[in-house]
Amino acid sequence: QALAIIARAGSDLLPAADTPEANAIDLREQSGRVNLAAGEASLVGQLTTPAAVRAIDLSVPREQSIDFGRARLRITWDDRPNPSVDAPVALFFGAGTLFNRDDREYLVKALPVHIRFDADRVHLACYFPMPYFKSARIELVGPERPITDVAWRIRTAALPAPSDYLTYFHATYVDHAHPRPGRDLELLDTKKVEGQSDWSGHFIGTSFIFSDAANLGTLEGDPRFFFDDSHTPQGQGTGTEEWGGGGDYWGGRTMTLPFAGHPVGAPNAKEAKSPEDKIQSAYRFLLTDLMPFGRAARICLEHGGQNDSKEHYQTVTYWYGAPRATLIETDALQIGDDASERIHGYTSPDASPVYQLRSRYELGVDHHAGDEIYPPHTENCRVTTGTSEFRLSIDPANVGVMLRRTLDYAYANQRAEVFVADPADDKGSAWRPAGVWYLAGSNRCVHSNPKPETGATEHEVVISNRQFREDEFLLPLALTKGRSAIRVRIVFRPVDRPLFPGDAAPPKLGWSEIRYAAYSFVAPAAINP
Repeated sequence: QALAIIARAGSDLLPAADTPEANAIDLREQSGRVNLAAGEASLVGQLTTPAAVRAIDLSVPREQSIDFGRARLRITWDDRPNPSVDAPVALFFGAGTLFNRDDREYLVKALPVHIRFDADRVHLACYFPMPYFKSARIELVGPERPITDVAWRIRTAALPAPSDYLTYFHATYVDHAHPRPGRDLELLDTKKVEGQSDWSGHFIGTSFIFSDAANLGTLEGDPRFFFDDSHTPQGQGTGTEEWGGGGDYWGGRTMTLPFAGHPVGAPNAKEAKSPEDKIQSAYRFLLTDLMPFGRAARICLEHGGQNDSKEHYQTVTYWYGAPRATLIETDALQIGDDASERIHGYTSPDASPVYQLRSRYELGVDHHAGDEIYPPHTENCRVTTGTSEFRLSIDPANVGVMLRRTLDYAYANQRAEVFVADPADDKGSAWRPAGVWYLAGSNRCVHSNPKPETGATEHEVVISNRQFREDEFLLPLALTKGRSAIRVRIVFRPVDRPLFPGDAAPPKLGWSEIRYAAYSFVAPAAINP
C-alpha cells in the first residue's frame, strides 16, 4: 500500500468530488482566477470554517511561468500576527525556478508537491495537510511584472483530529544573499520566527537554491540539525547533494523523485541556455522519517566544505509546529560542582577525581581566514568504570522523560545499563530496568581516501579536537508516571572493540559524565485561536 501511494507522485492525491471517499472526509473546494499586480497581494482563498487545507492548485499560462515562479505564496492561520507560509512560488513547490530547459512534462514530480507543464500552462500542486482552527487567509503577492490569468483551487477536508493532536504547517523562507564566512547558513531557528519562542512539532523538509551561477561545488557543505537546545547535531550529513538525493553532484544531471530531487540547473555555466538556467536547486521531503522536536529546532547548512562559499542561497524549510512547548527541562545535575552533586544525591564510588576538559562541540570549522569561529571552553568532568546514581526532579504530569548527558567523547563506545527507582525507596529495592544507553565511536576515527577510489583500504587515524558531545536517552512513561522525581542508576558495561582490524592502540574506555539534564514530555495543550 505504501508503494502504491508513492507511485502516485505527480498525480492528484485527493478523491474526486462527490464520491463516497470525498464525502467521508467532507471534501470542499473554492476556485477562481485572478490577475496579480506587481508587488501587490491578491486574495486567492479566505476560509472561515475550521478544517484542514488538503490541496492548493495553481496554474498560469506557460509564457508567464518564470515570472510567476518569483511571486510569493503567503498563508496566515487563524488571524495570527504573522504568516506561517511566505515563500517564492517556485521554491515552495520544489524548484528554484520555473525555467524548463529541456521541455519536460514534470519539473518536480514529488509526492507532496509537483510542477507539471502541458502545451499551454504550468500547473503547481501541494498536498501537505494544513489544519487551522478558525480561519485561513491564502494570498499571492505579485512579482516585479504583472501576471494575468492565474487559476487557483483550494480544497479542504474536515479536521482529522482534535486541536491538541494537530499543529500548524509552516514554510519558512530565508534569502542568504551573503553567507557569513565560517558560519553555517541558518535555514530555520524556531525561536526567531513568528514572534514565538517555544514551538513543538516536526521538521519535514527543505527546498533550496544553492547557486545562481551553475556552481555545484558549493555542495560540499554538511547539513546539521539541532533539536531542543542540543549543542550536538542530532542529524548531520556528509554533503548537500546527498541530502538532495544524489551523489557526486548528480553527475550534473537533473532528476526528480517522490522525496528528493535536483529539478533545475544546467550541468555547468557554459551549457546554460540563459541566466535562469544557471539556478541550481534541490529538495528533500521527510514524511515517514520526519524529525520531532518539543521546544525548538535549528536547521543549518554548511555552505561549501569549510563554510567558505559565496554562492547566493535561498531556502524554504517545511515544518509543522504549534506555539507551545511539549518538552520542558525540569532539573540538571552538574558534575564536578559540589553543591549540585550534593543536592542531587550523586554517588559514584569508582568515578575519577574531577578533571577539567577544554574542548569544543561539533559545530563547524574552528577557524576561518585567521578568525576563530568556535572558541574552546572548559567543563568539569568525571569518568567511571562502575556505577553512578543520582536524583532528578521531573514534572508529575509527564508522559515520559528524556535524559540528556554531556560527555567527553574521547572515551570510546560508551555503553551502560540504565535503571530507575522512586527516590522514596531509600533502600533501592525497586530498581527497574530502562534499557541500554549506548554511544558508538569516539573522537578517534579513521580517514581512508585510497587512490584509485576502489583501491585498498587505508587507515589514517585522526583525532578530532571536538571532545564535547551531548546524547539523549528516553525513559518510558511506565517508569516516570505521576512522579515528581526519579532516582537513576547508570551501570557501565564496556565495549572493548578496536577502531579497525589490526589496530594496535586499545580504545579508551569509561562512562563520561559532565552534566545530566531531565526533560519532561508534557501533553500538548489544545490550540485556541
